[in-house]
Amino acid sequence: MLKEKLKKYKIILASGSPRRQQFFKDLDLDFEIRLKDVEEIYPPELKAVEITDYLAKLKANAFEGELAANEILVTSDTIVWHQNKALGKPKNAEEAFAMIKSMSDTTHEVITSVCFKTADSSTLLHDITKVTFNNLSDEAILYYIENYKPYDKAGAYGIQEWFGFMAVAKVEGSYTNVMGLPTAKVYEFLTKLV
Repeated sequence: MLKEKLKKYKIILASGSPRRQQFFKDLDLDFEIRLKDVEEIYPPELKAVEITDYLAKLKANAFEGELAANEILVTSDTIVWHQNKALGKPKNAEEAFAMIKSMSDTTHEVITSVCFKTADSSTLLHDITKVTFNNLSDEAILYYIENYKPYDKAGAYGIQEWFGFMAVAKVEGSYTNVMGLPTAKVYEFLTKLV
């Protein structure tokens, strides 16, 4: 449906994330992947959605002056916001353990910002989902880290994996946002674009 509406446009997804790429396929959109190395560093005073907005825009700005008139570039960034701190991707097992342990029996926010960039405009949207974890045993956390190696995931977990089925008590908001892309909002935005 949307694919037909967007046929005059070329959608470019600037993400190496297999989950985001799969979402675009599952939304039945024609797209190509274009990647650039962007150092994801943000000013330390930024908080919560300011961080993801900044990084999504930073990734889009790397393509400044390179987009054709009919191209729509999509970039995004996801963080876990917990206890007034951004949890990105863990560097090792110890960091992953500390992140998950800190979220045990509490509620955190998963924040994703998406930037849509064309040759002459740029639009940001974001989504925030609240996720509550059960009280997690050290054994369960260690089992997950050892068997699933969640080092490419913000907050060191994937809700769509064994861990999500076992650890998540409640989700308030978009489930796909927790996986890295608020698909309904992205689809709605693209629908309004044409």
